[in-house]
Amino acid sequence: METSFDYFFHDGTNPRTIEALKGGPLASALEVYAQRLHEVGYATHSGFVQLRLLGCFNRWLDRKGLTSEDVDAATIGRYLHGRAQSRKLRRGDSAALFRLLTILRPEGSGVAAPPPTPVEAALGRFQQYLRQERSLSEATVINYTPVARSFLSERFPKGALRLQQITAADITAFVQRQATLVTSKRAQLVVTALRSFLRYLFLRGLVAIDLATCVPTIATWSLSNLPRFLAGEQIQKILASCDKETSIGKRDYALLLLLARLGLRAGEAVALTLDDFDWEVGLVTVRGKGRRVAQMPLPSEVGTAIANYLSTGRPRCSSRRLFIRAKAPLTGFANSVAICSLVDRALERAGVESEYRGSHVFRHSLATGMLNHGASLDEIGDLLRHRRPDTTRIYAKVDLVALRSIALPWPGGSR
Repeated sequence: METSFDYFFHDGTNPRTIEALKGGPLASALEVYAQRLHEVGYATHSGFVQLRLLGCFNRWLDRKGLTSEDVDAATIGRYLHGRAQSRKLRRGDSAALFRLLTILRPEGSGVAAPPPTPVEAALGRFQQYLRQERSLSEATVINYTPVARSFLSERFPKGALRLQQITAADITAFVQRQATLVTSKRAQLVVTALRSFLRYLFLRGLVAIDLATCVPTIATWSLSNLPRFLAGEQIQKILASCDKETSIGKRDYALLLLLARLGLRAGEAVALTLDDFDWEVGLVTVRGKGRRVAQMPLPSEVGTAIANYLSTGRPRCSSRRLFIRAKAPLTGFANSVAICSLVDRALERAGVESEYRGSHVFRHSLATGMLNHGASLDEIGDLLRHRRPDTTRIYAKVDLVALRSIALPWPGGSR
């Protein structure tokens, strides 16, 4: 009967290698390990190398009279030390053995992790609050966390958190220091994140007063900047740079087309699953910020690109995510940072020079293009799923032709 090992073995495999895997104290765990390697898409050679190592470890345990219950971090360390001394240690050996440990010890893997510092423990609870109670996006959690960490680390450098000792002067001094180190846009984020953290402390009863009101305001002007965008010709050049003869090129083309035609945020593209598409009616379900869910029409161009990727480019794997990593483990992208990096690579590949990077430039470009073709701000806001009309108002600034038509003549000059 065929087993999970058979996928990684060839006709010339040493019988001792197979015997070392199918017997001994780790036989059942190694079967599971091989199955998981297959499920997440490891190449045959890579899986074979890992299994051969684990077979050697299995034999070593047998010689020592040890069982699977004896395997822990210390045991693995002893084995790795022995391999290093005999010059057999290879890159990836440690990772493979500790992956095996997660199978043997699913509840914590038997590895005694160091306890979190007071700052990290506090940040963990803050992140849980942002996700569960405020329903903020993962990108927001990622952006807010470093600000809270910097504030706590600077105010309590010795580690112990005495939150009741935080004063308005501490808060003002922190914001002033940050404002001299970062851009004006980043300074605004610092202020917003710090207010959120201090309000969290008050709501949890960790401080006596709402210190969020003590955070100074960074002077800004509403709609002071033009939205960053690329011209339609540049967008087409980026899309054309994808090699649609390859699996990666098909994936990248479908993903970039989604960003360009539907204006999805990076996190929304990451979260898409195979179950989000209703092919009969041509709709895609998008899970946006604040856990909001919207159904959007799927343009035929986008649908064709995705269907092509699914039928001839997407690797076979157990993940239900739409877009899959190119290398094992074959799972969805970890977060929106991966999408932004993919966009940056596409810009470089296409030779498109732009001071604006990241996935959001497609969203702004879509809105700007719609405005130039006569769409109203309400229509743009609906497509981009803005909650407030004010969020869409910035795009009015790029309609220069319309602005000129209502401009007053300059005194003493000509129109």
